[in-house]
Amino acid sequence: MSKRTDTIKSLFTAPQSSALSADNMPAALPRVSSGSVRSLKDSFSEVEKENEELRERIASGAVILEIDPSLVDPSPLADRFRDQDDSSFEALKQSIAQRGQEVPILVREHPEAKGRYQSAYGHRRVRATRELGISVKAILRPLSDEALVVAQGLENAPREDLSFIERASFAMHIEDAGHSRSVVQDALSVDRAEASKLLAVARSVPAEVIQAIGKAPKVGRGRWQSFAELIKDSAALKRVRAAIAEPKFAERETDARFLAAFSAATRPSRGEPRKEPDEKPVFSVSGDKIAHVRQAERELKLTIDKNVSTTFAAFLVDQLPALFDAFSKKSSGQENTEA
Repeated sequence: MSKRTDTIKSLFTAPQSSALSADNMPAALPRVSSGSVRSLKDSFSEVEKENEELRERIASGAVILEIDPSLVDPSPLADRFRDQDDSSFEALKQSIAQRGQEVPILVREHPEAKGRYQSAYGHRRVRATRELGISVKAILRPLSDEALVVAQGLENAPREDLSFIERASFAMHIEDAGHSRSVVQDALSVDRAEASKLLAVARSVPAEVIQAIGKAPKVGRGRWQSFAELIKDSAALKRVRAAIAEPKFAERETDARFLAAFSAATRPSRGEPRKEPDEKPVFSVSGDKIAHVRQAERELKLTIDKNVSTTFAAFLVDQLPALFDAFSKKSSGQENTEA
């Protein structure tokens, strides 16, 4: 191969040299921060979410209206108590007065009164706009009685300011209105066992006692269950009714009212005879006395007989977890059967 041929070939096979001037290089693309990309992505996601919600409203026949709040009647099932000292309502009212109503309520056409509406949720917003003398923003949707209850419960169930006894009372109202236990579960987002516990408390405590105590937001299920057990005793319930009838009772805030009622149920009045503890022996299948049980109002004491081997007590303690587990399963089964 000639020198000339090699030279020509090298022009095509040799690596390209760098440009002599930076002016001949294409400008680099500006770098975009990952935060900006994420922010833009989030913005598109929010827009898409709003569009999806709008599509769902159109598909379901929902319409957003501005209506006279005096035309809106509350749901037939109350889901919250109205406290005398409702500072949260005043805060809501002030917020609507300053910034307007940001979240619409949900209504349906009143099933019995033409030209009126019935709200599934947003009762406090209706009240606030009525007192402010302005229209209330509402989503109008065709709802059956069952759908109304479920929508009402799902909107309120996650709220931290809805107390245990309010939820329990709401569960009872749903069932008393003729709805099934499954509707109670759906409305309150609870399983069957929890629904049974809510209903058990609501049905064990008389309505006038619940209303006198109020929402008691700091009082949970455990203390309400204990209170319900205490007032199964007629003397304890009589003391509670006497306590809530006192003029000073209503002057307390709601949690203090519960404590006063609980205290009345726990401690006998002066001069009232204390209930004597129940005492009975425990016998084996063969008829031998093995223990003695002494049950007072809030205590149960089991004493192993002195003639029984001391190892039996240790055996009994070891078996307690399994016995309690068997008892819990049996109780749960009975509860579900009764429900």
